[in-house]
Amino acid sequence: MDEHPQKQEAMQAGAALDTPLLRISSLTKRFGGYVAIDQLSLDIHAGEFFALLGPSGCGKTTLLRMIAGFETPDSGEMLFNGENIASALPHQRPFNMMFQNYALFPHLTVEGNIAFGLKRLGMQKADIKDVVAQMLALVQLDGLGKRRPDQLSGGQRQRVALARSLALRPKILLLDEPMAALDKKLRESTQRELLELQRKLNMTFIIVTHDQDEAMTVADRIGVMDHGRLEQVAPPRQLYEAPRSRWIAEFVGDVNVFDGKVTGEENGRVTLETRDAGVIAALKPPSVDESKMLCVAIRPEKIKISQYGPVNDLGGNAAFNRLPGVVADIGYLGNATIYSVRLDTGAVLRANVSNATRLDTDSYHVGQRVVAWFVPADCMVLEQ
Repeated sequence: MDEHPQKQEAMQAGAALDTPLLRISSLTKRFGGYVAIDQLSLDIHAGEFFALLGPSGCGKTTLLRMIAGFETPDSGEMLFNGENIASALPHQRPFNMMFQNYALFPHLTVEGNIAFGLKRLGMQKADIKDVVAQMLALVQLDGLGKRRPDQLSGGQRQRVALARSLALRPKILLLDEPMAALDKKLRESTQRELLELQRKLNMTFIIVTHDQDEAMTVADRIGVMDHGRLEQVAPPRQLYEAPRSRWIAEFVGDVNVFDGKVTGEENGRVTLETRDAGVIAALKPPSVDESKMLCVAIRPEKIKISQYGPVNDLGGNAAFNRLPGVVADIGYLGNATIYSVRLDTGAVLRANVSNATRLDTDSYHVGQRVVAWFVPADCMVLEQ
């Protein structure tokens, strides 16, 4: 979860003083009786790498297309540097969009694809040649300018599409699932390259993705969408460690969730009576309505397992939540081992144990009795 702390601090410091580069206010889009975007508001700041994350059909691509000008909102405003561009045509906006399928011209060379938009602007040949050369160097495709798209790998075609989008020096680059067609290893390396490129150019990027790891890797902030609405906008770490709701906690990463109700409060902690995990202690949440249906959520990597559980703290108080059970399943992932522990209540708890050393001396076997334990500070109390 790389949040690029120096860049994030600079943006946060400037956000209160600067007008957002792009301000979206109460934007709505309907297709017949279907509401694709529902009264959505969002600020995007200059130099920001922003990710729109959500399941298929949540409206993230529709929103991106409205920003690009390919869809017209039914209501709401879209201000770029303070000017309403909601009804402006795509070519009237200083944005460019890189499509999921890259949309390269098969009959043109790499150079021809990159130069296409520049020619339409009427740029001089010598200047076009210089810009194309710069773009080829920028995306590390030197020497491949004479090839056609069918002579390139998937990763190389993606770079051509990126170079073509950047050649016009847009104020905002819009990316619609740009790495969806790449295999895992190539996708990860391309994510790093895209992030380095965005930092180098200090350009504003907005990326649409359904890949949580991708959003967490590249974005300064992430907007999680569902049913045309923004459910939460936050930096990656905050989104993961302090989700606003159960739905976000379950959508972003893996999590164990137990329904419950608050039965006590003392010294900044609350206790929750849960059906599947008994009594769990957690830090008192700052803004949760305790009269509503609640749940307690724990990320698998926050849970430890051992044969007998932890030792009490020095004061003799139970400093940990202890859940006894039996190892039901084991998944070895290389960097971590996933243990599924069937609790005495019958519920299953997932614990992600890091394989910090090559020879794992603390491994367990299926059927072995263990205790899963975790500290109250690692529990998230959320509204349903």
